[in-house]
Amino acid sequence: MSRALFLHGPHDARVAPFNLREGREGETLLDVAAVGLCGSDLHYYKDGGIGSAVIREPFVPGHEFGGYLSEDVTELGLSRGALVAVDPNKACGVCEHCRAGHPNLCPNVKFIGAPPFDGAMTDRIWVPKSQIVPLPADMSALEAVMLEPLGVAIHAVDLAKPRLLERVAVLGCGPIGLLILQVLKVAGAGEVLAVDPLPHRRAMAKTLGAAEVGEGVADIRSWTHNEGCTLVIEATNSPDGFRDAVLAARIGGRVVLVGIPDGDVYTLPAAEARRRGLKIKFSRRMGEVYPRAIELVATGKVDVATLVTHEVGLEEAPEAFRRHAENAPGVVKSLIYPTR
Repeated sequence: MSRALFLHGPHDARVAPFNLREGREGETLLDVAAVGLCGSDLHYYKDGGIGSAVIREPFVPGHEFGGYLSEDVTELGLSRGALVAVDPNKACGVCEHCRAGHPNLCPNVKFIGAPPFDGAMTDRIWVPKSQIVPLPADMSALEAVMLEPLGVAIHAVDLAKPRLLERVAVLGCGPIGLLILQVLKVAGAGEVLAVDPLPHRRAMAKTLGAAEVGEGVADIRSWTHNEGCTLVIEATNSPDGFRDAVLAARIGGRVVLVGIPDGDVYTLPAAEARRRGLKIKFSRRMGEVYPRAIELVATGKVDVATLVTHEVGLEEAPEAFRRHAENAPGVVKSLIYPTR
């Protein structure tokens, strides 16, 4: 009998026995090496759901993960025991959105770790072979896990289209914001102005290359002589994130919203956005980004290891959720090792 971390509802995470289902055609079994505690997992924990994805019965979260193959996967040239990553997004492939090249927006998606589809906070999981991502032989389990959030950051920067040496504001220095910061630098952006209310996250942003770090949008207004930035990327969990992104933007600027607000509600003074004539994009998950994510990690152009501040076993996972929900000092990213 396996064990898994179940979310039963708001602030109710429990480790309990898990009856691993039978495999289906086209699937293979992975021994989970490690799984990340993502911001969306935290929303399920705090709010009991995200939009229409609501916890109706206990489910196993976890969509950022790597694992070891329990059998050869000859069609991918992989042998038993190989460490692989998994793209959690199984789009239908036939709807108009998929055909238009937007599998991340597929309304028929089966997403590992989003209710009602169980995720990887357990020791073993069946995954479709089509979603397996082969990895370089020297990549670690930590790096395998971090490819998925890095993919989210790459997709956000793709949408943002930073101009060469453009000064950019990043709101929120959690894992996604810190990865966006680094991808922006690789993409040729200039100074990155990063803000977050938590001092340990601001310190990490500075270490990873932010030109300035501060507590909030007032700092960005000050650094830009009250004009704002031509590009703002928001990666917070705050209902005020949209408002702050607008206030940080220059007239005629661009805003990309990546974060999911607590309570699934934004606050926004409409006149502030309208009078600036802003171009606003919403970012959801990612597209075909894994090859670039692997390259960025393998070449050292993006540092994913520094973001991981806590590594725990499965039995400690409920406490990890609590720490993140309470914004405990020093917590940025937690990884769970189910067999530790």
